[in-house]
Amino acid sequence: MSTLIAAGNIYKSFGELKVLKGINLEIKKAEIVAITGPSGAGKSTLLHILGSLDVPDQGTVTINDTDIFKLSPKKIARFRNEHIGFVFQSHYLLPEFTALENVCIPAFIGGKTRNKSIERAKELLDFLGLTERISHKPSELSGGEQQRVAIARALINNPDIILADEPSGNLDTNNAEELHRLFIRLRNEMLQTFLIVTHNLHLAQSSDRIVKMQDGFILP
Repeated sequence: MSTLIAAGNIYKSFGELKVLKGINLEIKKAEIVAITGPSGAGKSTLLHILGSLDVPDQGTVTINDTDIFKLSPKKIARFRNEHIGFVFQSHYLLPEFTALENVCIPAFIGGKTRNKSIERAKELLDFLGLTERISHKPSELSGGEQQRVAIARALINNPDIILADEPSGNLDTNNAEELHRLFIRLRNEMLQTFLIVTHNLHLAQSSDRIVKMQDGFILP
């Protein structure tokens, strides 16, 4: 598979605290990569930079041959909407909207038509086993169902990669196992690429590759 993301010589500090110290990382298309390491290793900071949610002090991030930090802020926001999906430990679903409406939001932001957005959202929710829950609001869904809605939302714009930060952190064992199987299914059936920050050893071991971080470095 071809390289999808290439991060080169990434440095990031917050004041006097040096968080990332020269990170180099490549991720190939349709690969599931897990980033592990102790708290404070720089895992989430790296994920945020790769997703263009934060800017490195030094270094480059190329996604599908686009050097994202050479884009204007407006173009970065558009690129992020079109090419990157996010799944977090907290689902960040809007409580006043239904599952279907929550999934459609990134498509609406991206300028997709209402009919096409709804059709795509329904397809994803059906794929994720949520057809009967599309009109339910987040408070009416279980934790596992909320996380699947969040995954459908991440997939709505057919992103090149999904970046997931502790996606099973708030799930019980059974829902966490189901989430792991879902990621593998999405990779196998949709050729979806994942980069996952996790402390869950089983999720890491079920990925294609584990990247271990410590003290701002990737361990050899």
